[in-house]
Amino acid sequence: MDKILSSVVLSQAGNSALDLSIHPLPILNISEHLTRRKLQTGQEAPFIIGALIGTQTGRDIEIVNTFELVLQGDQDATYDGSASSNAIEPKIDHDFLTTRRDQYKSVFPALEFLGWYTYAPIPSQLHADLSEQFNTYSSSPLLLMLTPTSKEAQGSQLETLPILAFEPTIEIKDRKSRTVFAEVSWRIQTGEAERIAVDWTARGGGGEDDLTSHLQTQRAAYKMLHDRIVLLVQYVADTLEGKAPKNHEVLRALAALVASLPASESSAFRDEFSTEYADVQLTTYLSSLTKTASVLNDIVDKHILIAGRGDEAGRGSRRRGMMGGPMGSLTGME
Repeated sequence: MDKILSSVVLSQAGNSALDLSIHPLPILNISEHLTRRKLQTGQEAPFIIGALIGTQTGRDIEIVNTFELVLQGDQDATYDGSASSNAIEPKIDHDFLTTRRDQYKSVFPALEFLGWYTYAPIPSQLHADLSEQFNTYSSSPLLLMLTPTSKEAQGSQLETLPILAFEPTIEIKDRKSRTVFAEVSWRIQTGEAERIAVDWTARGGGGEDDLTSHLQTQRAAYKMLHDRIVLLVQYVADTLEGKAPKNHEVLRALAALVASLPASESSAFRDEFSTEYADVQLTTYLSSLTKTASVLNDIVDKHILIAGRGDEAGRGSRRRGMMGGPMGSLTGME
């Protein structure tokens, strides 16, 4: 890792003069992109790439949003950052990038292309080559890298997001120029609306309606009742089989509970149940019949409209023919 670091990343950390701020939405988008690709490909470290858009005023950069990018060729290919020079290099679909950038530009004129993001532990020569493909859209495309967290990092830096930011620069060594990266310090920039949205997302959506809350409460009550009934039935079965000692007090309480329940097999109950069941089925049938009649009515209206236009066109052509006949005969007589 140190060899890769020394090859494309400058050793002096924090030597960039950029003032970089990142909004929560880009971080959420990148995390969602990575999670989705992991589930789709089954890979622990899939290759992802996307564009960063935001605003830039001098050296002050603010990343506001992101969108995913499309590669030419196999979208599920695995690219190794430490691979040799003959490895497959991902190619950006520039037509897709230009189209999506222009779409965002038409809706949000202030936003512009700032750089790109990916997922890797550390920048490599692969990322340096990729950065050169974005020089057409930005003179200095930023690289935002989501890094995999190790168990040691999770234990020591619980409050640090696994994100690194880099600015590309040109290094001249042995009379040859190459693209290297300088690490950039960054901070989270949030507004009032973003803080509310992030808090709502973190809580799992606390704004559920009363119906959902009522149904969840009923479901919990029914589940508890079912568990208790299963327990009582199992106790009675074990008592009959001799697996559990008889407790006459418990058995009398069970008998009293069963006797207090309404008789569900009485003729009055069956009649009322059948009536309600028939009413529900009839209501469903009438609803379906009404919907079918509405669709049929729309079809008839469209048919009448089209047929009426055809008749008007036919009458118009016949009218023009009748008027042209006598005039033609008069012209012939002259």
